[in-house]
Amino acid sequence: MSDLRLGIVMHGITGRMGKNQHLIRSVKAIMDDGGLPLANGDVVKLDPILVGRNLARVKAVADEVGIEKYSDDVDAALADPGNTLFFDAASTQRRPELLRKAIAAGMHVYCEKPTADRLDVALALAKEANAAGVKHGVVQDKLYLPGLLKLKKLVDGGSLGKILSLRIEFGYWVFTGDGGEPQRPSWNYRKEDGGGIIIDMMCHWQYVLAGIFGRPSAISCTMVTHIDERVDENGKTYKGTADDAAYATVELENGIIAQINSDWCTRVNRDDLVTFQVDGTKGSAVATLTSCKVQSLAETPRPVWNPD
Repeated sequence: MSDLRLGIVMHGITGRMGKNQHLIRSVKAIMDDGGLPLANGDVVKLDPILVGRNLARVKAVADEVGIEKYSDDVDAALADPGNTLFFDAASTQRRPELLRKAIAAGMHVYCEKPTADRLDVALALAKEANAAGVKHGVVQDKLYLPGLLKLKKLVDGGSLGKILSLRIEFGYWVFTGDGGEPQRPSWNYRKEDGGGIIIDMMCHWQYVLAGIFGRPSAISCTMVTHIDERVDENGKTYKGTADDAAYATVELENGIIAQINSDWCTRVNRDDLVTFQVDGTKGSAVATLTSCKVQSLAETPRPVWNPD
């Protein structure tokens, strides 16, 4: 039994997802737990170095979380033979360039979604990683949340019968800066900076559909910029040029129809910010990120509509 050190270059950890989900709740949590035990008794010890363009911000995160190593030189971190894994959660526009550098350095790569903002670029990156013989992966976190694990068990077990259709409702009101401080960074709403709800969220729904229900075969989607003026982090008004809502109908190869609404301009009245309703011949289910409710055919009430 021995300790196995795993050097990780973590890029993009000053943002919300990189810091909270990946650094604090994943990497640092494993470190605090003493590492990751393997079946043979060995223990993988994570040894991250935090990297970003703004050294002061990177240092602030390192000090807050308790990470010893940090840098603003991503090339030096990639060239260090002690690092074997590269993780990126920074901007989508810079991601292909950084992943290519890591792959060329012989590092395994793992990144936030989407891999790139163009399909041909994303496919080329996957081919390059395969050719280099490195392991590679993209975030698909929703598949492993409690609510969707329960939903998949129902679907796979046949409890809902033949699946007819499903509806995904996602969204919440993102304050524009007029009447409330925005909860999301301003670049999310500028197309020229890689913003937009389609590129941010539809990749989630793609792997949820493929992982639980079936592969998509056709899609019709309307993208909208509902709010064309917002206020940025410095209090300056800017034009919202990216789509802040998308309304899609997807047909799967097995005939299931999915309706997907993704919206940063809606006020919700439901159990979670995202819900998944699945209707089948033997029952229906509504899943959130953490729970799943089921109504069987025998429990289905007979609706009565009386306009009087």
